[in-house]
Amino acid sequence: MRVLHVNKYLHRRGGAEAHMLDLAAAQRRAGHEVALWGMAPADTREQPGDPGVLHGVLAPALELEPPPPGAAARVRAAASTVWSVPAQRAMAAALERFSPDVVHCHNIYHQLSPSVLAPVRRRGVRAVMTLHDYKLVCPSYQMLAGGRPCQGCVRPGLAGPLQALRHRCKGSLGASAVVAVESTLHRAGDAYGSLAALVAPSRFLADVLARAGVGDGRVHVVRNPVGLVPAERLVPAADRRGLVVAGRLSPEKGVDVAVRAMAHLPGAHLVVAGDGPARADLEALAARVAPGRVRFTGRLPAPEVEALVTGAVAVAVPSRWYENAPLAVTEALVAGVPPVVSDLGGAPELVRDGVDGLVVPPEDPAALAAALRRLLVDPAAAGRMGAAGRERVAREHDADAHVRRLEEIYSGAATPEPAPVRAPSRRRASARG
Repeated sequence: MRVLHVNKYLHRRGGAEAHMLDLAAAQRRAGHEVALWGMAPADTREQPGDPGVLHGVLAPALELEPPPPGAAARVRAAASTVWSVPAQRAMAAALERFSPDVVHCHNIYHQLSPSVLAPVRRRGVRAVMTLHDYKLVCPSYQMLAGGRPCQGCVRPGLAGPLQALRHRCKGSLGASAVVAVESTLHRAGDAYGSLAALVAPSRFLADVLARAGVGDGRVHVVRNPVGLVPAERLVPAADRRGLVVAGRLSPEKGVDVAVRAMAHLPGAHLVVAGDGPARADLEALAARVAPGRVRFTGRLPAPEVEALVTGAVAVAVPSRWYENAPLAVTEALVAGVPPVVSDLGGAPELVRDGVDGLVVPPEDPAALAAALRRLLVDPAAAGRMGAAGRERVAREHDADAHVRRLEEIYSGAATPEPAPVRAPSRRRASARG
């Protein structure tokens, strides 16, 4: 089968790009012909390295952050996020060159826009899309407003996207208006209606889509594939020490909850791997509540993060937002280390509470501390949880099985799994909306 993957960025920039590139490699191993198409790199440091990139017919680079200078340029950039004629033309040329059997979209918002689906539809090519975030429902991607979980947009019809204006979920009224208008026009015009299937990595995301009336009869829940840490790099449970938080240091990640939990864990040590806008505040907080017991490493290469995780008793994932399929959780599971996660979004689906990790209420340092203490005082039990999680993720997130499942979705042989329409649980609901 000839598969064309479409994403605005083609270098290893974030989770969506890593997923696409690893999936393309797995599909090639399975015998498929795979090509990649997206936006031309704006920077020489962003040169895509995948051999299947369709150079010469890529969409022109479009930089939106920071916004281009000048009012006219900003208006043109905003208009292109609704419908990009240059990206549409470039996609037509890519289809002419590669002639795919299926087009698999990932993050096409803003820089490419759903305009790229028009030539795919005209050629009669089947198109599917993996959803790496909540953009089809929430104009700001994250279901966050004012740094807090928000479900204001999770409602059918055009009233949903317009909640971005009410909550100013992009900060300023102007920025919120741009994304609200964009999403409203896309929903009104059924811009993503030609997609034959939507792939959701979590049941939570599938449920959000159902409650918003998006993608009815087209949603498939397919867990993201992961690779296990090789057995020779695992650390015996008896030799593991301390706790780890790994990821971007931004408010929604809740790293401050983990730091405050350390005040309830005298003698315990926490390593925070990552960087971001909240780092300075977190360092100041750690100096107040747990002096000398929280170490900040900054951003580290993947092998060093793996070494930290495999050597820890537990990994804390104290998010205060609806993470879809958090990488920090699966990174712990593939290393045989139990994660302790907030009961929000898709994270609890990855952890069987008390079996291969622990689930705690969000925004509760004392509850997080109690869960971490349970693992620290009984490293053997923590080791058993980690082993159970590793066995489960090997079975349910196998890369080859993921490729086979996608083959069924590509061909139309897979049966959609619509999420039940139900009210969110008390813990997972938001006070907003």
